[in-house]
Amino acid sequence: MTPAVLLCFCEAAGAAADANSKFMGDQSDGSRAVPVHLIPLIDEEGEKITPAVEPLLPFSTRRTCGACHDYEKISHGWHFNAVEPNIAPGRGGQPWILVDAASATQIPLSYRTWPAAFGPEMLGLTSWEFVQLFGRQIPGGGIGEIDSNNPDELVRGFVSGKLEINCMACHDADHAHNQAEYADQIARQNLRWAAAATCGFASVTGSAKSMPGNYDPLMPQPLDDPSLIPPAVTYHKEAFGHKNQVFFDIVRKIPAERCYFCHSNHDAGKDALEKWATDEDVHLAAGLTCVDCHRNGLEHNIIRGYEGESTVSQNPLAATSTCAGCHSQGRLGAPVPKHLGIPPVHFDRLTCTACHSGPWPNEKTIRTKTSRAHGLGTYNVNKSNDVLPHIIYPVFAKQENGKIGPHKLVWTTFWGSLKDQKITPIPLEVVRPVVGKFIDDKNLPTSGDWPALTDEQIGKVLELLKPAEGEAVYICGGKLYRLGDKGRLITAEHNEAKPYLWPIAHDVRPAAQALGARRCQDCHSTDAPFFFADVEVDTPVASEKNIVKKMIEFEGLNPVYTKLFAFSFIFRPALLVVAICSSAILAAVLILYVFQGLARILNLLSGKNR
Repeated sequence: MTPAVLLCFCEAAGAAADANSKFMGDQSDGSRAVPVHLIPLIDEEGEKITPAVEPLLPFSTRRTCGACHDYEKISHGWHFNAVEPNIAPGRGGQPWILVDAASATQIPLSYRTWPAAFGPEMLGLTSWEFVQLFGRQIPGGGIGEIDSNNPDELVRGFVSGKLEINCMACHDADHAHNQAEYADQIARQNLRWAAAATCGFASVTGSAKSMPGNYDPLMPQPLDDPSLIPPAVTYHKEAFGHKNQVFFDIVRKIPAERCYFCHSNHDAGKDALEKWATDEDVHLAAGLTCVDCHRNGLEHNIIRGYEGESTVSQNPLAATSTCAGCHSQGRLGAPVPKHLGIPPVHFDRLTCTACHSGPWPNEKTIRTKTSRAHGLGTYNVNKSNDVLPHIIYPVFAKQENGKIGPHKLVWTTFWGSLKDQKITPIPLEVVRPVVGKFIDDKNLPTSGDWPALTDEQIGKVLELLKPAEGEAVYICGGKLYRLGDKGRLITAEHNEAKPYLWPIAHDVRPAAQALGARRCQDCHSTDAPFFFADVEVDTPVASEKNIVKKMIEFEGLNPVYTKLFAFSFIFRPALLVVAICSSAILAAVLILYVFQGLARILNLLSGKNR
């Protein structure tokens, strides 16, 4: 029996796991065909779900998928392991961005120790609160399965269940799969029901959020308020076969559309182009898909694809799955670039993405919205171009490896306490009541944009904020605001007031659209955006609107030298003409002397000069 017609039974899988310490679904027989996943549904209590009995609980991926696949091993993959302290953080990536317009806060968060990102616990966020904020685009597992240290949230967690790994988020190829429903279930605190709700053969109703803390989903009891609807799952009876098994349209090679729910961008602003007016990534246009480059095995240690990743990743393909890794070896039909005429110094100082990725730089950066930051693809999402957080790009900046590449940028904005030159964010529950005295709902734009803060308001908030330690400060727009003598508001530079930047690689442009494809002056001119574009400084402070920084400040280069070097390119066409003419004259002189030399030799041979 080939894998293409294999029926995956939980009982057989369990026996195989016990006998061989491996799971049946994790042992390949070498066939490239995808096994048919016709399997029974198992809930978190280990009970089989059948259409004849109304189920109390939804199916559990840990139990259902975990019968054939090593759930524990998968749970340590890159998409799930951010909370594990022994996992190397790797190059900084896109953070989760905590936004609270009412307190004028916009702050990058990550459980990974990325520079300039803050740990959620520093803001007082528990695991439960983090999932409520960002679970819409968390694939489950990791933080979703960690108990909160708050007793009240522990009780709520019993009602809601844990957010198990949602295997279908990536592997379900069913056209009826609805990942937006997953986000809606998170909002209703239906964590244990979220994965089932995405499947085309199940429907989920009710809300764990509205249930009292003593509600027991295993033993439903009548509620005092008949208007409350407890969470419940209904399966389509026709989805069950004669053995009470359900078909999952599982694919090994995940289509790009499954990635887009969490990894999409949408440029914002009046000049932004609609998707239909833009070209997709050159790799996708060539027929590749995301997982052709971003590969992983059972351990789900997915390749991120940046230069130097092989030093921190155990994935054996990490070194050969970078831009240079693929294109130097011609993998997957990648053309081997010649880069004729480009001085080698460019490859020492620039990433491949500097010339080939993201939008072409213009006189000023633009704003973009991302799935993870703005909830793109979810129900009732705010479609305003001005909604927070404000993400700015492309910003060409020096990376950790010393090379310049394109980045997205978010300006960190929060109220904090300063002690010994270290700034610690003040939890929002402390900040909100104080800021709320000066910013009410009437001051909040319906677009989701910043409220307009005045210097006077900042000063008054700083006077009222009383951090447990240190001095109250406000970080925004790259500046630190503090109270000086006699309550006077002063600003200063501070390292922790710098923005958070993360490198980008997509969309990739073909060689003909790369920087420098037209001429050197794409970058080396006195007003080239690559060096001299205006980078927006995002801030809620009314007096600081329309402030910009120059791109070169993020590149760590000397602006005077760069300007002079670029100025030299003005005369290069004339120098080229002079060089060609000079070469022609020299060639003519050499030819003349060659002929004269030949004539002398012929005369000597003929004896005329004897």
